[in-house]
Amino acid sequence: MSVLVLGETDQTSLVSAEEVKTLGHTHNLTIPPSELQDWAILLTGLNHCAKEVLALPNYYPPVDTSLYLRTDIHHPSGDKETDYGGWATKATIKCTHPKSNELKDNTLGIKDAIAVAGIKCTNGIGGKIGEWIPKVDATLVTRILDAGGIILGKSACEAGCLVAVSDTSVTGNVHNPYDYGYSTGGSSSGSARLVATGQVDMAIGTDQGGSLRKPSANCGLVCIKPTWGLVPYTGCLSLEATLDHAGPMARTVQDCATVLEVIAGNDGMDDRQPYSWPQGHVKFGGELKKFLDSPSETPLKGVKVGILVEGFPSEMTDSNVAAASKFAISKLAELGAEVMEASIPFYKDSGLIWMVGMAMPTTTQSLLSNPSGRKQLLFSDRCGLSGATLTQETFDALGFGAQNVYLRGLFLQERFGSPLHARCTNLRRKLNDEYDNAFKDVDLLVMPTCIFPPGKIEPQGGASLGPLKMLSRTIGIPYNTAPFSSSGHPALNLPVGFVPAQDDKNVWLPTGLQIVGRKFEDLMVLKAAGSWEKVSNWKTMRYGGD
Repeated sequence: MSVLVLGETDQTSLVSAEEVKTLGHTHNLTIPPSELQDWAILLTGLNHCAKEVLALPNYYPPVDTSLYLRTDIHHPSGDKETDYGGWATKATIKCTHPKSNELKDNTLGIKDAIAVAGIKCTNGIGGKIGEWIPKVDATLVTRILDAGGIILGKSACEAGCLVAVSDTSVTGNVHNPYDYGYSTGGSSSGSARLVATGQVDMAIGTDQGGSLRKPSANCGLVCIKPTWGLVPYTGCLSLEATLDHAGPMARTVQDCATVLEVIAGNDGMDDRQPYSWPQGHVKFGGELKKFLDSPSETPLKGVKVGILVEGFPSEMTDSNVAAASKFAISKLAELGAEVMEASIPFYKDSGLIWMVGMAMPTTTQSLLSNPSGRKQLLFSDRCGLSGATLTQETFDALGFGAQNVYLRGLFLQERFGSPLHARCTNLRRKLNDEYDNAFKDVDLLVMPTCIFPPGKIEPQGGASLGPLKMLSRTIGIPYNTAPFSSSGHPALNLPVGFVPAQDDKNVWLPTGLQIVGRKFEDLMVLKAAGSWEKVSNWKTMRYGGD
């Protein structure tokens, strides 16, 4: 690395030879005494430069609050005002001069892990970091407002976006809209509840292991985790850049497609996005509407659908969930699709690779707010709340889900180091290649979104259970969702009926079919789901029970 500045500097930037010696010892290095002063001079110049950079004004995308009005910002309390845990913050945010009417008068909730300028972004956790107030709007927030959408606030999310059960958020438990006391799933728990109960028309969630699809399956919603990089993640709190997705949740496939059309496309800041895909490149909503309006009894003729054998693990899959998914798949055949079995044996290891592989980078990129090596918008003010290591106060505020990832990251880094992460990265590519090979024979893969219905949440909050019992409840929940967060293929949840809760056959909860497509063929996934929805009423379908 070249040295740009060397020479006189102010006294406050001086670095002593003793400080250099201590720095080396801290990191198990011995620097020859004859070189200590040279390094002191070099680091003094660097210290001065760093201070000069910090003195420069930060550079954030400006937010014109006279154009993008936000009023009545407040934190609700009580079951009724929060919609039984759905809301973290309420507000009214709208654009005075929208660029289009694609979302005119539609109301939306934004997950509380996404930046909305002037509104606290808790990310589901407490402490100082949970009090952070962004100065910017996420790209997708601006695009929603420019399309005439009205944002009614921030929806609750689970602690650190790292828990699949809805009783860990700093804002309180989020109850399933179909039965009080049951989980919505996580981490986009509030987004799912608010759409299901009609508080909003649509919502935005994020997904690194199924956080869009699991709550949607449990609450009877349509959602799509788009192709990785299709929707800009700019302004959303990252867990791990290779896993980060943001997408829409809605009550219909058409609404889901319309929101995707608005928010998809390159924004010039998220370095994971294809430059050849500007906003509006594919008119998801418009194209889907034209497709569904065409009179055909077999709209899926010529489409090959593969039932992923490994997506129905016999030792874990609830029999009623399996029955619901298989009946839904038979309806795809009636719509003209050619249905066949597909097998990806390595799929069974995908959850293991995802779990081990995400711990070290998520600890660094998310929990320590240090996503180095990226060209993107970073929140330097929030980074200052983390530090090189977590303070006891911050660690305590995380909750067991995020604490679990942090301790795993530290443990794996110390015990195995970067070779383990490199191995996981290469194995994720192998999984991706095996999915792509499967897509040479079929156009879509289908399986249950969640392999069993949601369970009960803990009335006193998940933290009251202790880490082992709390975290053990999540085993198996992301079995079919995490693989496609890892690979980046588009994956949609389609509600296909009700199944009884495993602990009470009198409680009926939604279940969903996951439809997965080739990368950047999100429209094909939407067309298949829309065709099924057009001729089916999932709310009349029940599987199992007495």
